Amino acid sequence: MIREVKSDKIKKVVAIGLIQAVASENIVENMQRTADKVVEAARRGAQIVCLQELYRTRYFPQQERVDVQALAETIPGESTNLFAALAREHKIVVIVPLFERSLNGRFYNSAVVINTDGKLLGTYRKAHIPFDPYFYEKNYFTAGDMGYGVYDTAFARIGVLICYDQWFPEAARINVLQGADILFYPTAIGYVKGYSSEDGDWHDAWKTVQRAHAIANGVHVAAVNRVGEEGELVFWGGSFVCDSFGKVLKEASTTHEDVLVAKVDLSQNKRIQEGWGFLRNRRPDTYHSLIEKERRSQNDEQPK
Repeated sequence: MIREVKSDKIKKVVAIGLIQAVASENIVENMQRTADKVVEAARRGAQIVCLQELYRTRYFPQQERVDVQALAETIPGESTNLFAALAREHKIVVIVPLFERSLNGRFYNSAVVINTDGKLLGTYRKAHIPFDPYFYEKNYFTAGDMGYGVYDTAFARIGVLICYDQWFPEAARINVLQGADILFYPTAIGYVKGYSSEDGDWHDAWKTVQRAHAIANGVHVAAVNRVGEEGELVFWGGSFVCDSFGKVLKEASTTHEDVLVAKVDLSQNKRIQEGWGFLRNRRPDTYHSLIEKERRSQNDEQPK
């Protein structure tokens, strides 16, 4: 039986902005287009604004091996400088996903969280790196080495994960156990031209698994995807925000650029979490086999 938990008398409403855009070969043009849309989102009341994965370039990992080092940037760098200024001016939080060149000489698929005062709260480096036809990311990015992070912003405590991370329930759960009120998933995902999958509708699966993270953890989820054709890929857009029981509150176009602004009531999180017991009734004492099985698998893969 589900425990009835009354909603908090005081709602905690936060406005989320998602910037869904087409990417060209011109980095300066992409940055300016995105900046303009961030300003539009702020003027429409958005308080936390998230850009799409690798926002300032086309999705180059669809090619198996090309030299793209010139596209990478440092943190701080051009992108963080631009959006830190906008964050300060409009008193908003901005999540900036970018192609990072680190001080250690490695390259990461990263996202920076910038607070309302323009200060960088931290960087998340994508943990799960795909390697499939037209998604050859392991040829370009080192897997994240900084763990998962949750960021205390001026408006909410947020978790940031990136694209392929969205298929893994462990990443979502860890962010929630660290206190995230909202999970953001900047993304670059679409259909391969001329390919018909036996698995079913990829778009539907993409939306379903993220709604499931919202339900299983009792938190709001915001997913922002790029849109348009790039090479052999057709990105399906469809950026959306869902509440802490998986209800889609607002959804963007599947074919055009969009600035999505949606208000969420974070007080609902506690009601869902406590009412359904998702966190209270966990059994971590029974989960050790997850780690043990992984250790055995890694040992089996080691050269003898």
